[in-house]
Amino acid sequence: MKINLGCGNVKFKGFVNVDIRKDVEPDIIDDVRSLTSFDSNSADLIYSCHVLEHFGRHEYKIVLKRWYDVLKPGGILKLSVPDLEKVFNLYCEKKYSLKQLTGFLYGGQNYKENFHYIGFDFFTLKSDLESLGFVEVKTWDWKSSEHSSYDDFSQAYLPHMDKKNGVLMSLNIQAKK
Repeated sequence: MKINLGCGNVKFKGFVNVDIRKDVEPDIIDDVRSLTSFDSNSADLIYSCHVLEHFGRHEYKIVLKRWYDVLKPGGILKLSVPDLEKVFNLYCEKKYSLKQLTGFLYGGQNYKENFHYIGFDFFTLKSDLESLGFVEVKTWDWKSSEHSSYDDFSQAYLPHMDKKNGVLMSLNIQAKK
């Protein structure tokens, strides 16, 4: 079983698409914090795109632990989160305005769950995943993923949609249980 957590309007064929919002019509309505609809050791793959940053700094590791529990031994967790290293670089070095970067820092803020509470870089997230028991933590390339034909935030670029010359603003990281 493959699970797409916090799917919103981007539902992958062949995945169980999960969201807390009924209006996006997911396959399963569930809170991705607790995943009460799923047994431990039941998923081969969990995909979460721009969801983890919506939890507080004292909560996100608890969420990651639950996702770890839902994965089967050898299962893969694929995450995509805003890459704060890229955000800071564009702000400090490339002189992008804060207005251009606000969504990556604070979320869309257009519905109750769409606020960011924490940010990540590769080394911080890798360390956190390893502390929970994940192994083989590395980045993944959206272009070679099985869902590359779906336009989601794992493909977020600045300038917007400039996938040839722009800067990929998402940290795409995977880990194995």
